[in-house]
Amino acid sequence: MATLAVMRILITGSARAIGAATATELSRAGHDVIATARDASLLDGLDVALRLPLDVTDENSVRSALDRAGELDAIVNNAAISIKGPMESFPIDQLRDMFETNTFGPLRLLQQVVPHWRVRGSGVVVNVSSVQGRLATPLEGPYAGTKHALEAISESLHYELGHFGIRVVIVEPGYIAPGMKRADRIAGSPDYRELWDQWEGTDQKVAGPGGRPGPDLVAVAIRRAIEDPSTPLRVPVGDDAVAVLGARAQLDDAAFESAMRTTLGVTW
Repeated sequence: MATLAVMRILITGSARAIGAATATELSRAGHDVIATARDASLLDGLDVALRLPLDVTDENSVRSALDRAGELDAIVNNAAISIKGPMESFPIDQLRDMFETNTFGPLRLLQQVVPHWRVRGSGVVVNVSSVQGRLATPLEGPYAGTKHALEAISESLHYELGHFGIRVVIVEPGYIAPGMKRADRIAGSPDYRELWDQWEGTDQKVAGPGGRPGPDLVAVAIRRAIEDPSTPLRVPVGDDAVAVLGARAQLDDAAFESAMRTTLGVTW
């Protein structure tokens, strides 16, 4: 059996949930992991090769972290924020902040690394998306918008960079618990109160009787994506992600909406 090569891998948003689980999974597999977060003190509990501060929205922070990280074999773009609310009144400045972290952040990082990888002829990018990168749901339009855009950019990168030996993988988790820390809400008009009530707990209904899987499941998928060159462009993670994205691919808009309403009991 061939021995897997040790890779040097940088992970953004490593302080909790998927990021922390991925850092642990990759480190246990023998890889050199650089764990990063805006507040590097939150990384103290991780057994990794290096812990660095990194704000993916700041060009200088990105450049400094990459200089300290050294030559990389792979990057996991996991850092993200989520704020829920009706699109009618969602503050544009907060939506812009979400795009800066969830969409522009990964691209900002890759634009610093890819020129060297292109000349070298190798590299792996794993962009952590979501089922929300392929469909949109009530009150989660801002987050879905950032992940739809991330998937479009990732798909373009897949076509552009594959020629140079650089792989791009989009990982699409379903509803994971615990998730990211920042999952605020902007209630909007009182007219949306009934929708908020109906949408509360729908993630549990999609996950089924076993409940939502933990971030370790995503971490394993990310490790396999990095290690296995045959990994496809998109990797749904979790039974709920497979089921929801499978249904979305097979049904037209009206049929999918009807199925969603029936499954979740949404009458709004």
